[in-house]
Amino acid sequence: MAKKVTTKKALYGNNRSHSLRATRTKQKPNLQKVTLEDGSKVIMSARELRTLNKVSKVKEAA
Repeated sequence: MAKKVTTKKALYGNNRSHSLRATRTKQKPNLQKVTLEDGSKVIMSARELRTLNKVSKVKEAA
């Protein structure tokens, strides 16, 4: 089982029709299952994954 790393939750809002009738909608975060270099599996957001890749590239260059 993958361990959840992120604390992101769904955002809620309203869809508005032409008559301004409001119906609830939900935007889910973009969560991805990732296997790290040490073999552990985690669930993180796509943005966190991009940041992790960016930091690892900087460390490799240095």
